[in-house]
Amino acid sequence: MNRRNASADVFQAIAHPIRRKVLDVLSQGEQPVNRLAEEFDVSLPALSQQLKVLKEAGLVEEERRGRQRFYRLSPQSLQQVEDWLIPYKTFWVMKLAALGHHLRSKHGKDRT
Repeated sequence: MNRRNASADVFQAIAHPIRRKVLDVLSQGEQPVNRLAEEFDVSLPALSQQLKVLKEAGLVEEERRGRQRFYRLSPQSLQQVEDWLIPYKTFWVMKLAALGHHLRSKHGKDRT
């Protein structure tokens, strides 16, 4: 996989903790890059590189207004992650329900 394809991969993009935090911050609303940078203990060029990866993966959008760059969340690409997680979510819901049933049958109903 070449670098361009790797950075466009949503799973690769969300693998880095700084990029996940960027998504968390942007989930609160659009931010100018300088304001966004205040949330991180990294240089502006380092943050710009992380934003580039998120942009290439389709997770954020950039808009230039005058000399400022604004970023906003574009969560549609996260649908791939949700689609991948569905079987695991179903698995764990079933396992936890079975565990709850087992505990109730072994120890009786809640006594609270």
